[in-house]
Amino acid sequence: MKVIKLLHTRMRVSDLEATIRFYTTVLGLEVVERKTSPRGSQLAFLKTPNSDELIELTCFPPSGPVRVQEDLIHLAFQVESLDRAIASLTEQGIPITDGPTQTSSGSRFIFIEAPDGYEIELIERPAGVTIV
Repeated sequence: MKVIKLLHTRMRVSDLEATIRFYTTVLGLEVVERKTSPRGSQLAFLKTPNSDELIELTCFPPSGPVRVQEDLIHLAFQVESLDRAIASLTEQGIPITDGPTQTSSGSRFIFIEAPDGYEIELIERPAGVTIV
């Protein structure tokens, strides 16, 4: 067997509406589908511009509280301008938890925190750089 494409990454969240608000308002993602699973989970699929892969947010309170283990998972998004991203985050009252940091390739990045403690990395890459 060989997989042919990454379709989505699932993240369980405590408050679906607050998390959707964060990803759409702060990061500019788009909700492309919402539904209820056969077992009753509330699902929302989010799309990032210029990407085929989706983020699946799921909320199922009977599973208990969401506990995100530190340094286990984060999502990384490329931004056109890190300086503009920082200004926008500051304006929205979103704290930067780490950075800005510059890599040897010339990429710059910061980290912020999404609802439930999921870590988000925002990366500005110089032209021609494909990996941080």
